[in-house]
Amino acid sequence: MTEQPYQGLEFLPETGPVRQLFILLHGVGARPSDLVPLSNKLRKVFPEAAFLLPEGTFPFDGGGPGRQWFSIRDVTEQNRASRVAGAMPDLHAMVRHSQGRFNVLQSDTALVGFSQGAIMALEFSIAHDGGVGRVLAFSGRFAQLPEKAPELTTLHLLHGEDDPVIPAFHAEAAFARLTELDGDATLDLASTVGHEINAALADRAIQRLQTCIPLRSWKNALNGA
Repeated sequence: MTEQPYQGLEFLPETGPVRQLFILLHGVGARPSDLVPLSNKLRKVFPEAAFLLPEGTFPFDGGGPGRQWFSIRDVTEQNRASRVAGAMPDLHAMVRHSQGRFNVLQSDTALVGFSQGAIMALEFSIAHDGGVGRVLAFSGRFAQLPEKAPELTTLHLLHGEDDPVIPAFHAEAAFARLTELDGDATLDLASTVGHEINAALADRAIQRLQTCIPLRSWKNALNGA
């Protein structure tokens, strides 16, 4: 087996080859194990998928044993985007290596993020359109609203209406911008939910994965007709 280019957890199919790839990115100051409940829920529905839960690139500079994808020390609206861009090459390399390792197509790869991990996942879709087929962004936001929507990646925004850390208006603004740019996106808001992946949002994410046909597929079908 090829050595994995990251520290973290992985869960592989019990039998047969890998058909799909899920990469789950934890929040700031957290650990890969925090996303095990979500991965377990997804594994029951997608038993032929590999689930990778990498560890954030840097130690958390807010104290404690957790990790982070980029530093939040003195982070501002002005410098957040550049910090995300600086962290993006390592994430892209890990995604590409994992796709090659399991021989999984980009379209059969989903990048799932929570909080800071969702920021990385959303920005990945802009920096590397089509690098993954789906992005599931729980309690996240764009570092800055995009000027162009991804054409080959479908984005699913999932957010608690009572989120005190990354307020839900960020998800609403992102969805509005993506819609304006003819992007392929969905938005689900859960009432009385804070900064967390609760059962309702996790179930909704699974429903989106199972039932949402990418907009580009509809367009191709209509053009063919």
